Amino acid sequence: MSKKEKLLKKFLEVPPKKDLTFEELETLLLSCGYRKLEGKGSAVKFFHEEQDNLINLHKPHPSNILKVYLIKQIQEKLKEVCNG
Repeated sequence: MSKKEKLLKKFLEVPPKKDLTFEELETLLLSCGYRKLEGKGSAVKFFHEEQDNLINLHKPHPSNILKVYLIKQIQEKLKEVCNG
């Protein structure tokens, strides 16, 4: 199983895991064909040009752990784009 497949499996678990990091999300999205667009401060966007799919979020701080509500929102995008 590839790193992408392992990360996709982790992010699509129901109920969502509570220990997923922003770095794991970034790695997964980049491997699914998203492009990272830095915003001001902690704002960051991931854009998938072929699918015209945008994920807009803020980097978590002070901890690097993603909130569960954010993971739930991202799950829908992953199912659309990453063949989840």
